[in-house]
Amino acid sequence: MKPKLWLGATSEFNLMLPAAQPTPSQLYAPRGVFMTEDVLVAADSGNHRVMIWHGLPTETGQPADIVLGQPDFFSEGPHAGGQNTEKGLYLPTGVGIYEGRLFVADAWHHRILIWNSIPTENFTAPDVVLGQANFTDVEPNRGGGVSATGLYWCYDMAYLNGWFYIADTGNRRILGWRGIPEPDQSPDFLLGQDSYSDSLENRGAAVSSSSFRWPHAIAGTEDMLYISDAGNHRVLGWSPVPETDRPADVVIGQKDFESSIEWPYDAQGPSALRFPYNISIFGQNLLVADTANNRVLIWRQLPKTDAYHPADHVIGQEDFDGNGENRWQTVREDTLCWPYGMHVHEDTLAIADSGNNRVMLWDVADILDPVGVGD
Repeated sequence: MKPKLWLGATSEFNLMLPAAQPTPSQLYAPRGVFMTEDVLVAADSGNHRVMIWHGLPTETGQPADIVLGQPDFFSEGPHAGGQNTEKGLYLPTGVGIYEGRLFVADAWHHRILIWNSIPTENFTAPDVVLGQANFTDVEPNRGGGVSATGLYWCYDMAYLNGWFYIADTGNRRILGWRGIPEPDQSPDFLLGQDSYSDSLENRGAAVSSSSFRWPHAIAGTEDMLYISDAGNHRVLGWSPVPETDRPADVVIGQKDFESSIEWPYDAQGPSALRFPYNISIFGQNLLVADTANNRVLIWRQLPKTDAYHPADHVIGQEDFDGNGENRWQTVREDTLCWPYGMHVHEDTLAIADSGNNRVMLWDVADILDPVGVGD
């Protein structure tokens, strides 16, 4: 299986990594991607910017139309290369479009930025900030202790069934609101800590069904919520969707809730994970970016019980036993190196192939179960 096209790096598919200098068509370590029927957005994390394509790309290497976080397509660096924290970004990671608004997890500025419409001009300033008191402050936890409205390394967010979630990774927790929150609005929901002032790894104890090390991404359906707990090398699932803090019902990537084994040091194969940084759902299919194993795993049915869950398909490796960067060979059209973000829209899967400095678009209609789509 090969991608339809890719954005970002050009390569002769040899041992050298593709170029990464900022241009309208080059990317450096992209970590997030999101699509609608007429827009593709990518977090070009290493260049500290967000790229927007108006109209889904149709050609490999197609240049972006809009850049955010930098004054032009040829600039790079945190804070727009200086001290512009209002418009500048610092390692943006998660991106999303919800209710016609653009959301960016500006991770190392410890905030979520919102544009009330999809920008059509470069270097457009955001309209709303979450996690900070204003657009110029960028300190972890608002420069103080852990609180209900501060953030620390917020790597992703999601809007699911009327709930808005933030993966507040550095505070090892998930925050949730009924609806998209206003600035300074306290969450309605906390998952992974005993209180809003706590930020303990695994709640200060051993790994369990109610703790996180690095919660990194969120996906779900009407009756399931999944969190990629990357630092514990697993994905946790809740059914029904929790509205208060409670233990998970499902664990994927480990034999039980008390294990956090990092492959290849013990378990391996179709049920083992190593730093799964992202998850996505398409119909009844679960996709996991098994980042440090340089692959994407696909389950044809959403795991809903606490049982052994081997994946059904793998992208990026020849089989379930392989885990090498670019299969320990050269950079090719169908290899992966640290796949990070993902998003599925209609019959297209976008993968932010971070280590290869590109975003790849795959036709997955022949892999993902068409019967489950839309159920």
